[in-house]
Formats: sequence, structure tokens, C-alpha cells
Amino acid sequence: MKARGKFLGTIGSLAVLLLLLPVCAKGQELKDLQAQFDKESNAVHKAKMLNRLGEAQFVEARRAEKAGDSSTVGLTLEKYRDNVRAAFDALKKQHPDAEKQPNGYRHLEIELRKGIREVKESLLIAPEPYQPPLELVRQDLLAMDDELLKLLFPLRPLNQKASPSQPEKQP
Repeated sequence: MKARGKFLGTIGSLAVLLLLLPVCAKGQELKDLQAQFDKESNAVHKAKMLNRLGEAQFVEARRAEKAGDSSTVGLTLEKYRDNVRAAFDALKKQHPDAEKQPNGYRHLEIELRKGIREVKESLLIAPEPYQPPLELVRQDLLAMDDELLKLLFPLRPLNQKASPSQPEKQP
């Protein structure tokens, strides 16, 4: 009977360890990805790395939402926004003509759309005191998305204002 109790105790301890291991590993993975992202000097690689880093940040935010830790959700999504801004600024500096060198800009656009959706979903379930900071993050991401689209497609009709000789259409 004593041996059976030790066996069950060992199995129970092992099960708890295996359940906690992915959480610790994901936290470490997020830190490692963030460190790689911060060290990366190539803007296109930085934009491509944002895919994995962003997904790890979204996983962390979802985990914090389930645990009821709205503060961590806000901080994680703010860090995501800062990472997007860093990648975008690096792209604009190293490859100012997005129309001729769109590779990194396209990766960033795809990632930015995911981020906007994630923040919007977080806003829906966030308690009232945490909504204004998340709304600011959402507005910042939307502004970067608009700027990114203008850089990628400078000749699209929405970017051109109506000339004075042409009257504007009224609904």
C-alpha cells in the first residue's frame, strides 16, 4: 500500500510538472524571441520575425485574459504595438520606397491586421478601467496600418484628394 501511494504521488508530481512546463517554456520563448527581435538590424528580417514574436505575445495575452490578469494583457499588447512601430520605423529608414521594395512592408501589413483583431477581441472582454489603454493601442495600430497602406499603394484613389476643378460627389 505504501509503494502504491509513492507511485501515485510520483505520477501526480510528474503530471503537474508536465502541465507547468509549457507555460514556462512559452514565457522563455517569448523572452528569447524578443531578444532576437531587439538585436536584429535588418528591417525586412525584423518584420518577418514579428510574425513569431507577435503570435507568442498573443498567446501570452490570451493566457493572461483567462487568468483574469488584465494588467498583463495591456502591457503585452502595448509591447506588441511598440514592436510593430520599431519594425515599421526600421523599414521606412532602410527601404523608404515601399512600392519598389514591398517585401518587409507586406509581412508587416499581414501581422498588423492580426494585431488589430487581437486588440479588438481583448477590448471586448477587458474590464472598464483597462479599456482606454487598449483603445489607444488599437488606434495606434490602425494609424500605422493606414500609413503602411499609403506607402505600399501611393497612387490608390483614397490617397488622392479631389482636385478643385472636379466637384466632390455628395451622397
